[in-house]
Amino acid sequence: MDIKPKYGVGDLLFGMKQQHVVAMYGKPSSQFKDDDGNIIYMYNQHKIRLTFYEDEDFRLGYIVISHPDSVLFEKKIIGLAPKEVIGFLEDKNFKNWETTEEDGLENAFNEENWLMLIAEYNEIVKVEVGAVFNNQDEFDWKFSG
Repeated sequence: MDIKPKYGVGDLLFGMKQQHVVAMYGKPSSQFKDDDGNIIYMYNQHKIRLTFYEDEDFRLGYIVISHPDSVLFEKKIIGLAPKEVIGFLEDKNFKNWETTEEDGLENAFNEENWLMLIAEYNEIVKVEVGAVFNNQDEFDWKFSG
């Protein structure tokens, strides 16, 4: 699946509602509500987790993906070293990274594009991408349906 910062993953666009996602991917493998009342869809076959924000009329606002065939700018990144991917992304103008390490997990976060790389054992194991805000401090939804 193609990870598109600020837009979504594959055909999934930030701002979609649950019925749009189900029409494309079918029913999720599982679903639940988190502590904030958001609805989470898990698609096991795609190794993807989708968060629909309760306070935004349940629009798709956050995606976590760990599928080994996931690509970012046409490059597979699951399994690569974080420094390699950050270097590659810096060439794509992803300049400012906040990095943390806790309990063996390394996180590299680029707030401007709301992109997080999560690594364990010096290999990226999952990517998190979220909807960004516009100049009016509102979500910049990419889906208009």
